[in-house]
Amino acid sequence: MGYAHVYAHEIMHRGRVPMEPVDFVPDWADRPRKAKFHPAAETLPLPAAPPGGLPGRPAPGFTLPLLSGMLLDSYGLTGRRLAVQANTDLAALPHYTHANWSRGTASGGGLYPVAVHWAAGPGGPLTPGLYHYAPHQHGLRRLLTGDVTGQVREALGAAAGEAARATQYLVLSVKYWQNAFKYNSFSFHAVSMDVGALVQTWRLWAAQYGLRIDPVLWFDEDRLARLLGVAPEEEGVFAVVPLTWEGAPAPGDSGTDDAAAAHAAAPDAAAVRHRDVERSRRVLVFETLLRIHEATAGRAADRPAPGALDTAAAFPPRGADPLPLPEPPAPPVTAGRALRERRSSFGRFDASRPVTAGELAAALADCAATGYGTEAERPGGPPLTALYAFVNHVEGVAPGAYAYDPAAHTLRPVKPGPPGPFLQRNYFLSNYNLEQAGAVLVPTVRTTAVLDAVGDRGYRLVGGTIGAVAQTFYTTAAALGLGAGVALGFDNISYAEELGLAGSDEAALLIMLLGRERPRPADFRHETA
Repeated sequence: MGYAHVYAHEIMHRGRVPMEPVDFVPDWADRPRKAKFHPAAETLPLPAAPPGGLPGRPAPGFTLPLLSGMLLDSYGLTGRRLAVQANTDLAALPHYTHANWSRGTASGGGLYPVAVHWAAGPGGPLTPGLYHYAPHQHGLRRLLTGDVTGQVREALGAAAGEAARATQYLVLSVKYWQNAFKYNSFSFHAVSMDVGALVQTWRLWAAQYGLRIDPVLWFDEDRLARLLGVAPEEEGVFAVVPLTWEGAPAPGDSGTDDAAAAHAAAPDAAAVRHRDVERSRRVLVFETLLRIHEATAGRAADRPAPGALDTAAAFPPRGADPLPLPEPPAPPVTAGRALRERRSSFGRFDASRPVTAGELAAALADCAATGYGTEAERPGGPPLTALYAFVNHVEGVAPGAYAYDPAAHTLRPVKPGPPGPFLQRNYFLSNYNLEQAGAVLVPTVRTTAVLDAVGDRGYRLVGGTIGAVAQTFYTTAAALGLGAGVALGFDNISYAEELGLAGSDEAALLIMLLGRERPRPADFRHETA
């Protein structure tokens, strides 16, 4: 049994047995930046969308305008958060130095620690090299000039399949201190979800144009860390996303084969020399974070065989006689618009206006259909997640706890009665009144079964899967004009006991709040100021 099992146990029990360091208090005055900063690197602005917007039709592959749009709608800054709400940072938001910006992707604590690097190869619009996406400038910082896609392919390994034949890659890393300054040992759990949320945002956005996003999780992580010029214990490399580029030779064409062969033995010499300049005067090291990083570090040789995760599939839904749900309504807006309108409700739910059964059905169906989509998951294989719903105020659905059956599109009663007192009693923070939400959805994963099936690296897959579900939830809620919130500050064990999961390996890792917000909330239109 690897260390990831120990870490997973500590995460699940932290509501009752605090994780070390128990007396930790964040130093907000010395917090790090919300993005990496390379002051000596040249920044190239990314193109804005054309006046009529991007074409709403399938594309043969990514182009620079499409990639720019995807980065902007996922991690770029699309507006300033100044609405009056119940989160603890409200008083600081009017001050520009503490400004909070809206982004299409959700992030634990609003910290956004994922760094996006583009390994641009031949056939693309830019000089081949390695670029870092600067979200605050919506631009690309050139960190290295020269084609390094061969090194990425080598890191992916021979068993990576089609991913190893691309000429353009997005490499996702996480600078741990950017999250750990607040969440210390818990941070690895949070950032794993952040990576999955970002990948799912890209998947939802790219699907509008018929493009696929298929992340790779198993690769030579140390080699990619050397390429990025980062210390592995300070910045983990979590995923590589190959991109299909418009005009590039299709897999199987001689051009692609020649390109792959040319880089089959790419030297390991190129490495970024630009260094991120840290704002914090004091950077702390957390032993638990170091140990879970080392335990889950990636190696291409450890890539699991197709079907390895079948043994970790979600259990069939259980419960009393099923309650049929209506067909979900079609989303009234595009995914791109929904991402731009996504936000956390933070205390603005209004129980006097219930959610419709169709709206709840849409959120459940979309979340149930979401997976991380990594190379370890067999296409068409069984899902890793199960979904439960605590219903407070939903038209036509009695209050209570339910298990969702995605195949039959029904709810199976698990425990009758209003769940509001239980929900609020087991929530640690003061920024939500959970009883006012129409429903609270709970995704679960058999965490220990995943680790047993694919090893400790699977902890990153578990977190990424839950993060992807959370991002789908937010996007669906925004598309339907509903309020939403996602939270980690709850007693996981109490939820397992309430849902009858105690004694199983099914872990409740997140709660997702859905409901209507109070009408005419106080807000500030920053763009008119």
